[in-house]
Amino acid sequence: MGITDNPQLDPRALKATSVKAEDPATPGPGPSTLKITAASSDPKMFTLPWEKPLATWPPELLVNLPRGISRHIVRFVHVGDEVYAMKEITRTVAEREYELLRQLQKLNLPTVQPIAVVTGRHDDNGEPLEAILVTKHLRFSMPYRALFARTLRPDTAERLIDALAVLMVRLHLAGFYWGDVSLSNVLFLKDADAFSAFLVDAETGDLQIELTAGQREYDIDLARTNIIGELMDLSSGELLPPDVDEISIGNRLVDRYHSLWSALTDTDNFSPNEMWKIEKRVNRLNELGFDVDELEMKTAEDGKRVLVRPRVVDAGYANRRLLRLTGLDVQENQARRLLNDLDAYRASSWREGEDLEIVATDWMREVFEPTVRMIPREYRSQIEPAQFFHEVLDHRWYMAEKAGHDVPMAEAVQSYIKNVLPQYQLDTKTVNELNADADAGVVDDEYTYDDASNNGAHTAPAAGHDDGYNPEDDPDAAVWAH
Repeated sequence: MGITDNPQLDPRALKATSVKAEDPATPGPGPSTLKITAASSDPKMFTLPWEKPLATWPPELLVNLPRGISRHIVRFVHVGDEVYAMKEITRTVAEREYELLRQLQKLNLPTVQPIAVVTGRHDDNGEPLEAILVTKHLRFSMPYRALFARTLRPDTAERLIDALAVLMVRLHLAGFYWGDVSLSNVLFLKDADAFSAFLVDAETGDLQIELTAGQREYDIDLARTNIIGELMDLSSGELLPPDVDEISIGNRLVDRYHSLWSALTDTDNFSPNEMWKIEKRVNRLNELGFDVDELEMKTAEDGKRVLVRPRVVDAGYANRRLLRLTGLDVQENQARRLLNDLDAYRASSWREGEDLEIVATDWMREVFEPTVRMIPREYRSQIEPAQFFHEVLDHRWYMAEKAGHDVPMAEAVQSYIKNVLPQYQLDTKTVNELNADADAGVVDDEYTYDDASNNGAHTAPAAGHDDGYNPEDDPDAAVWAH
């Protein structure tokens, strides 16, 4: 049953569809002419060489950004002022994934933004080509392998797992069954001292009214197994710190998921004179970064206790507060750090009794904006302004601790730019090596190209599954990616 055929789903998701994804079990004949289905019109889309296999597109169109491991050919392409990710897959899978991503976007879930699905492609000889799914490149994001190619903190693996646990909980709360959970299917954004995770591959997913405990546990078990394998792969390539225990990290995901799921969904049991505990529960959820829109409250059968359970929980508590005050739309932990600095500014300027919206306007003009304007031009596509601001604050604190006195903000910025910011750069050699590894995992049943025609991409078949894969039919589903 298609998503739009189920009237019990969230109304926001029902209104999202703009393409009718066909049932892969009964594929019809492909469109005979080129068709671009898009959420918005962009004439430049029609100028791209759709008649060529994606692996042979001219280099002048491509953007050399690190790609994650995928079963399909993926390229980053300049389209006007935007950078889009192009993935070459079968028509039915492309249409279905496009529809799913639009549904998830309407539900305000962290995914890449779907732009278009392109079908009816033919080469110059009239032979059919696979469809292409177009998504918008998530600025400042990185696949996990690219993150480990940099010099990072020893606890990076743990922080990535924590971000993935939050993503899984949010998707499961919305009724999304992933079916293919791994670090490879996620993009990560730095979020203050943590990371935020975004779904990048929804091929095997399914949006339902509510997931069963068995479906959630299958996703969790699959994630644990895949993550252990991915980390072992990093270790074999000497990208993982030697003291990292891959199995312990995989188990951490399970523990973090269950802990967060429990915090968001468990029913609390109060006596009538303990209603203050409701506020404590809500505050705890706010600390985790979630808003509570509704509480379900009912009296137990004995009439002596009150049962309280969150009914609608949405992420982004600090984000929405900062957005309301300043207009800045940033990640949750970044928002929390900026709000803390705003509070410190308010206290240091003796303005606690003044309207916070007015103070926030002055903080933006006097503190935040002058700082982020100092980001060198060559780094503006590599670090978010809010992340830059957060890291400068950290750097300033360490400088002050070492010096034994406060350090001016401008001095801290200059020191950070000189001594820390260069770590964000990935040289061309590293990016090319990462992309060669990503291409080595491509499964292409319809086309093979020699090295000259595909700019060095490796498209030899590798272990994986085809587009008709059903994990429930495969007893070894949890290990296919490795």
